[in-house]
Amino acid sequence: MTFQRARSEEQREIRRRAILDTAVEMLDEMPVAEVSLNELSRRVGLAKSNVLRYFESREAVLLELLDLFLQDWLTELAEELAAGIEAQASVEVRAGRLAEILSRSLAGRPVFCDLFAAQGGVLEHNVSVEAVKQHKRSSLAHLETMAELMREHMPELGEDAQIFCLMSLISAGALSTYVPPPPSLLAAYAEEPALGVFHLDLQDALRISLVSALLGVLPRP
Repeated sequence: MTFQRARSEEQREIRRRAILDTAVEMLDEMPVAEVSLNELSRRVGLAKSNVLRYFESREAVLLELLDLFLQDWLTELAEELAAGIEAQASVEVRAGRLAEILSRSLAGRPVFCDLFAAQGGVLEHNVSVEAVKQHKRSSLAHLETMAELMREHMPELGEDAQIFCLMSLISAGALSTYVPPPPSLLAAYAEEPALGVFHLDLQDALRISLVSALLGVLPRP
C-alpha cells in the first residue's frame, strides 16, 4: 500500500484508519509484544516518521485499538447477555449464567485479552500525558457502560458492579498470558500429568475467576 501526501482531514483520517487496520492484521498473526513500529510502517507503506505524524508511538496505536476493541466487545456483550440471562431466574442462576457468558465471550477474543494484559505494563508507557488522559477517559466511560450492563442483569451488584467489571477485565488479561502453554510445559504435563492439575483452558479459568469474584461482591442474606 502506498499513499500520496495527505492534504485534507478526510485523507488524514483514511491514513489513520489504514494504520489501525494494519495493526489489527498484525495482531492476528503475532502477540502484542512482537508488534513493532518498523514492521507496522513497512506494511502500511509509510515511513516510520510519517506514521508518527498520526500516532506518537507504537503504544499509542495499540491503546487506541484497545479502546476500539472494548467498545465493539461491549456492543456484542449486551446482545449476548440479553439472550442468555432470564430476568426472573434466581440470583444464583443469573450469577452462573453471567460468569459463563462473560468467560466465553472474553476467551473468544484472545487479541483483546492480550492487549488488556499489556495495558498497565507496556501500553501506558512511552505515551504522553495527554494520550494517557484521553485513554483513561475513554476506558472509564467503557467501564461504566459495562457496569450498567452488569446491573441490568444482576442488580444485586449495586455499586460493586464497576469493581467487578474492572477485576473481570484484569483477570482476563492476566489469565490469557498462560494460554496457550509453551511446548515445553505441555511436554512436562504429558510426561507427568500430576504437574498439570491446575492447567485449564482460558474459558474455564475465567469462569472460575468470575464466579469467585461474584461471590465476593454479592450481598449476603
